[in-house]
Amino acid sequence: MNDLVRQHTALSESDLEWLHLLVSEWQLLSDLSFADLVLWVPTLDGTRYVSVAQMRPNTGPTSYQDDMVGHLVPRGRRPLLDAALDEGRIVREGDPEWREEVPVRVESIPVRREGRVLGVIARNTNLLTVRTPSRLELTYLQSASDLAQMIAAGSFPFPGQQVDMDASPRAGDGLIRLDADGIVQYASPNALSAYHHLGLASDLVGQHLGELTAQLAPSRGPVDEAIAKLASGYAPRETEVEGSGGVIQLRAIPLKPKGTRIGSLVLLRDVTELRRRERELITKDATIREIHHRVKNNLQTVAALLRLQARRIDSEQGREALNEAVRRVGSIAIVHETLSQNLDERVEFDEIADRVLAMVAEISPGKVSCRRTGRFGILDAEVATPLAMVLTEVLQNALEHAFAPGEQGTVEVSAVRAGARDDARLLITVRDDGRGLPDGFDPQKAGNLGLQIVRTLVEGELGGAFDMVAAPERGTQVVLDVPVRADK
Repeated sequence: MNDLVRQHTALSESDLEWLHLLVSEWQLLSDLSFADLVLWVPTLDGTRYVSVAQMRPNTGPTSYQDDMVGHLVPRGRRPLLDAALDEGRIVREGDPEWREEVPVRVESIPVRREGRVLGVIARNTNLLTVRTPSRLELTYLQSASDLAQMIAAGSFPFPGQQVDMDASPRAGDGLIRLDADGIVQYASPNALSAYHHLGLASDLVGQHLGELTAQLAPSRGPVDEAIAKLASGYAPRETEVEGSGGVIQLRAIPLKPKGTRIGSLVLLRDVTELRRRERELITKDATIREIHHRVKNNLQTVAALLRLQARRIDSEQGREALNEAVRRVGSIAIVHETLSQNLDERVEFDEIADRVLAMVAEISPGKVSCRRTGRFGILDAEVATPLAMVLTEVLQNALEHAFAPGEQGTVEVSAVRAGARDDARLLITVRDDGRGLPDGFDPQKAGNLGLQIVRTLVEGELGGAFDMVAAPERGTQVVLDVPVRADK
């Protein structure tokens, strides 16, 4: 719609925002009218109309098999559009049109904003299935007529009340028609069922909806007054009401077809099952986070026991082996600690990488500096945990073997995300400026435990590639190529 309006019309940005507000609401008008809606806007030179939006009803058959958005029609070809635009009134005159052997009643509703007519809504009703309307259908049509008059007068939609069509209740979910005093004149079967779930044992017709809703809600005090006022339909508002047996979502729409409120529409949806599932998910999320938190605590306990054991060993080699185990356990604990703070099984790995760098740097005598460049991004837990261990092993190996005791140097970790969403990869390089690899060294055959862990995790668990080569100038660089899922 933005492109069509800016390309073909003279409407301002504020006018365009008004049309967006209208389009966010007009599913309701389409459903209540049992009709297709097409929004026509006059072009810049005034000789044609361009259709910028279209809506089909959920409550009846469509009148258009084709998509009308983007069509251009000369002025004069559709007299009802001309009359509505020029006279600023709803036009219903004329015989039904025949489209593909289907009779269609066409009406034109001017779209007014601040006294100006921006465009015209063509309301097209498929008459092929016309029959004697029920009380529900009569209420729908009367409400649609009131909304159409409000659109023509510029009082609907309501400024600042843009609605999410997917989340807001629709006419088919449940509809209640109130008079000017808030008394229920008509309630659809779905609306009555929703109130029965709240605890209502009688009929709705004839009752004051605001007072009744406040009685069914368990809260007391100012909240009752707010619910009572909203359910009475005095202002356009949306809320949820929870009773003893269920939860309903309410949306009030004041009806002012001639400038004075004659009543209200209340749309409602029974969201009891939806809220129950949401609570189950919240409970499940909390349980998962608590598990990660306990795993982290247990791993930290294991690390503390290993440290105690290391202090009691006289063998320098045995002490160093236990210290390496402490760091391996610590890298896994960092991932679980991060997961315990998230709502999903995905983590921002840059924070984990920085903490791993700090943890491993503790074994350095202070002469070697460690830094990170690039961004790892968000990773799934099944990638983050083994990758944290791999990073720990590679860094630990660089700090232990690349530099002589007391020698100054630098270890740099760089990360680059590459590839499309379905084939995303993480390219990691760990480079040092130390003494370099010994002659004849083959990282794929080296028996070092740390490198064995790296090979197993990268190639086996992560499905990636691992290599260790001489750096371009001096030192060694480890290259990791790991497939990852792109950021959501």
